Amino acid sequence: MRRAILFALSLPLFFAASADAASKPSAGVTPDMVQAGSDITGKFTAPHPGYDYDKKVVMVPMRDGVKLNTVILIPKGAKGLPILLERTPYNARSFVDDKPHMRDAARGGQREWVDDGYIIVYQDIRGKNGSQGGFVMTRPPMGPLNPSKTDDTTDAYDTIAWLVKNLAASNGRVGMIGSSYDGWAVAMALLDPHPALKVAVPESPMIDGWMGDDWFHNGAFRQNSLEYYLGQTTKPGRGEAIPRDGADDYQNYLEAGSAGAYAEMYGFKQLPWWNRVAGHPAYDAFWQLQALDKLVAAHPSNVPTLWLQGLWDQEDMYGAITTWEALKAAGHGANNHLVMGPWFHSQIGRTADSLGPLKWNGDTAADFRKNVLLPFFNTYLKDRATAPLPDAMIYNASEKRWDNFTDWPVAAKQALKPLYLSGGFGLGFAKPAAGEDSYISDPAKPVPFLAPPVDFSDHKRWTTWLVEDQRAAATRPDVLVYQTPVLTEAVRVQGAPIADLLLKTTGSDADFVVKIIDVYPPSYAEQPDLAGYQLPVSLDIFRGRYRHGFDKPEAIPAGEVQEYKFRLPTMNYVFKPGHRIMVQIQSSLFPLYDRNPQTFVPNIFFAKPSDFQKATMTVEYGVSAVLLPVVK
Repeated sequence: MRRAILFALSLPLFFAASADAASKPSAGVTPDMVQAGSDITGKFTAPHPGYDYDKKVVMVPMRDGVKLNTVILIPKGAKGLPILLERTPYNARSFVDDKPHMRDAARGGQREWVDDGYIIVYQDIRGKNGSQGGFVMTRPPMGPLNPSKTDDTTDAYDTIAWLVKNLAASNGRVGMIGSSYDGWAVAMALLDPHPALKVAVPESPMIDGWMGDDWFHNGAFRQNSLEYYLGQTTKPGRGEAIPRDGADDYQNYLEAGSAGAYAEMYGFKQLPWWNRVAGHPAYDAFWQLQALDKLVAAHPSNVPTLWLQGLWDQEDMYGAITTWEALKAAGHGANNHLVMGPWFHSQIGRTADSLGPLKWNGDTAADFRKNVLLPFFNTYLKDRATAPLPDAMIYNASEKRWDNFTDWPVAAKQALKPLYLSGGFGLGFAKPAAGEDSYISDPAKPVPFLAPPVDFSDHKRWTTWLVEDQRAAATRPDVLVYQTPVLTEAVRVQGAPIADLLLKTTGSDADFVVKIIDVYPPSYAEQPDLAGYQLPVSLDIFRGRYRHGFDKPEAIPAGEVQEYKFRLPTMNYVFKPGHRIMVQIQSSLFPLYDRNPQTFVPNIFFAKPSDFQKATMTVEYGVSAVLLPVVK
């Protein structure tokens, strides 16, 4: 015990001596060597010697106090330059590379604007990445679906107001551009544009997710949307991915059963957006009140606008042309123009000298950006007089050239020409004798949209699936194939074809896919790999329950002939002599589109395994046809 007491009494002396020693620097230690606080500054401004631009990252305030992350690139010494604005959910900071030259730092598809002298601005939309606030998928305009006092129209307005006030290097004029979701943001800005917004280009914009853009086509659900929902709505930045066990999405979705079963297997009930989509399988008020083609036509702007999309856009083929048509029908065609190029989704911002096996005469996207798009912006942002744009510019893929139209479609004022299905699986413009052809559609063996294995993350196959050779589908017993004799004269089609099928089914619901195909000659010296190729030039799907109205799902009476009439994607195409025209008809396009159980159920998302039944589809030829906008 005495030792313990002596040890305890010695402790204060020990610690005092230790503290005194620590307070005195060891020999050779100077004050600059001594650690003080944290080595993480939390703030660093790079000097960027030799950079030809200044980069600013600012939080721009909106009218409700929410601040949006905004990245601004300004050429050094700039004065009186216009602003090019893109609003995005895809991380504005990732749009800029840390490069000494602004033309290398900005997105490749905007290099022409950098070279011409523009301030480039990228902004995260509300609730995404660096921006404050809550994210709502394609947030509806203020109104019944959005009771708040802000939307992407007000956010664009407030952003432009801030930019023209605070960027001394600008000339006070702004142009907006963007593709896909970013194109949707451009369209939203047009509902009530700021006076400084002088020109706009929505590229492949998401306009109506139910009718024909990302989420559905004519009521059939696009299952690859599920990956997008998870990635966009689980985190402000890049979200979660579906943890698949199998590498083949054809098999993954088939084994899951319905799209709803697949979604709920992976926890999608936690996602508000999925719950809204799954609760509204028909075209009800939820979809109708946010259809931008109707809203833009009802609230037209005076901003010169170019509506742009690809002829083989695998994601948003519906929005641009439909909105342009709605504006034109409402008497606002003067300041609105349509462009359709030989591109997949958003290829306008990339290299576009080819599309799958199809080869063009040079880089069609770069040439268009340089010769048409940039001059269109400069007309209104730099007062540079250029030749006015035509009503429409549509690429002619068969003749590899741009066609300009003062009125589109050319065939609008004349009757569409029926191309009839006929006996012996023929196809022709002369009305044939009536008859029937049948096939059995089995939901257990749906027709693939790509030859399995299917990987939705395979960008190359996904972007080019609409030009995939259809010979594999043509060999299936559940695909009806009709074709013309070898053409002796060219058939020129300009406009949107209409599928007009009369058929009956042994089930009580069904989907129908119609494809218009250019069949190349069996020998093709110009490009041997296209010999015999079956090139789809227009195709789409239709959910049979909506034959009497997209907001009125109805069971199909078994064994009774019904008419299914629906629009196919727009064409500007020439079927050349030596080729054939083919039409294929089938009842699935899987796993891109969810399977129809072929038994009527209230909500196909949640069809049970027992609902999926084989059905015999019987097409009435002699009266069924594809109505083509043929011109001389």
